[in-house]
Amino acid sequence: MKKSPECKKCRRVGAKLFLKGEKCDSQKCPMIKKPYSPGEKPKRRKGPLSQYGKELTEKQKLRYWYDLKEKQLLKYVKSIIRKQERSEAAGDQLLKKLESRLDNTVYRAGFADSRSKARQMINHGFFNVNERPVDRPSYQLKVGDVISVRSGKKNRRDFEDFEERMKNFTPPSWISLDKKKMEAKKTGEAVVEDIAPPVEISSIFEFYSR
Repeated sequence: MKKSPECKKCRRVGAKLFLKGEKCDSQKCPMIKKPYSPGEKPKRRKGPLSQYGKELTEKQKLRYWYDLKEKQLLKYVKSIIRKQERSEAAGDQLLKKLESRLDNTVYRAGFADSRSKARQMINHGFFNVNERPVDRPSYQLKVGDVISVRSGKKNRRDFEDFEERMKNFTPPSWISLDKKKMEAKKTGEAVVEDIAPPVEISSIFEFYSR
């Protein structure tokens, strides 16, 4: 069976990043059977990472977690460093910006089972924001913005089991979800304590400050 590139990303950084939706919670997850880097022999032991190596790994974890390209993450980090705002921790600012992306919010609202799937659906015109079509995954949502599935897309295969999936689904506190209308509203800023990515955020700023 062909290995998923998302699964290889998790193995590469040595952390389960839940990039494949339900598969990550099953026994089929490659991180269970092969919790070592792709191409590496199971019994081989690596030496301790250098400081640079640790920072690089943490940066990659966050990039994979939010399904970002290197230039995208760099742009977010540099914008925060440049502003040098002292009212809020740089790491908190970064996470709130990333959580406000349209693709991430589509995922958090339960419309897609992974961020990569959410990005694909947005690119194919599945969603409106405030009743206007938006096909840009990086679109920054503001408090009060409403995401809705476009009427012509509600009967697509992507939503065949939507009602079943939503029965026990609860969105994060900063998103209000109307399951029947298939709408989600951003009601506040993301709560950093509830995001909890498996990443040491300070290492990312140290990496890009070199």
